[in-house]
Amino acid sequence: MRSIAILTGRNLRLFFRDRAGVFFSLLSALILIALYALFLGNLQVDNLTERFPNAESSDIPWFVNAWVFAGITMITTLTTALAALTVFVDDRASGRFSDFLVSPVRRVELILGYLLSSFVISLTMTLVILVVGQVYLFTQGSSVMTASEAGEVLASVALSSVAFAAMSSFVVTFLRSSGAFAALSTVVGTIIGFLAGAYIPVGTLPDGIVNGINALPFAQAAMLIRGPMTAQALEALAGGEGPAMDAVKAFYGISAHVGDVEITPWLAVAVLVVVFVVFAALGARALAHRIR
Repeated sequence: MRSIAILTGRNLRLFFRDRAGVFFSLLSALILIALYALFLGNLQVDNLTERFPNAESSDIPWFVNAWVFAGITMITTLTTALAALTVFVDDRASGRFSDFLVSPVRRVELILGYLLSSFVISLTMTLVILVVGQVYLFTQGSSVMTASEAGEVLASVALSSVAFAAMSSFVVTFLRSSGAFAALSTVVGTIIGFLAGAYIPVGTLPDGIVNGINALPFAQAAMLIRGPMTAQALEALAGGEGPAMDAVKAFYGISAHVGDVEITPWLAVAVLVVVFVVFAALGARALAHRIR
């Protein structure tokens, strides 16, 4: 355990020492904030004002802001988990594995060090984004999450972070250079917002595309986080009317269906657990193969 803790600490120090790398791991979240600040936020407010003409003027921006920060929170769990594994790619490209293998450190300890540091970085960076979002809502005069809602979000964030850390650990084993890793990070950062339904509501897309997006773990992770983060704002917006709340949930990806199958929160949790187990096994096997 001591060796794993030392290796994890080493990977954490290398990641946070690279300030540019930390910044670019949050690039997708920053792009989403910029898009909504410039024009997408006003579009969503105008759309909801037409649908809910009797809603309080402050409730609509409250819901839009909560929904946007829920999407940003989900995106951060994936992009930072992937960015954390730049240490693995650099170690492989620079030939440091040879130094590790002649040391007393066992191969399984190296693998756990990479996986654990990726999870810790994803969880830490996402919690920072989560706190920033709540502070922003508070400064806008909106209510923040209750203790139970915050607990649900933290559990969902932890599950998403560990699942996407495992997925990222498998993906990076196919990369041999820092340039390839940078290209992959750019591609993932660009498309993850669409796959999670964070750039535009999934209700604006054709049914076939919505079913495809909802079948992916990214949209299901976003759904788990959006539920508690938007609960109070949604109830205030819809006046507690069930049909109106259900319609908004489906349109904004707070609930999800694949065809006639409803993606319940427990089903989404099960999917993320399966993603973690499968990709942790595949990633550990691939990492062990690459560390030679």
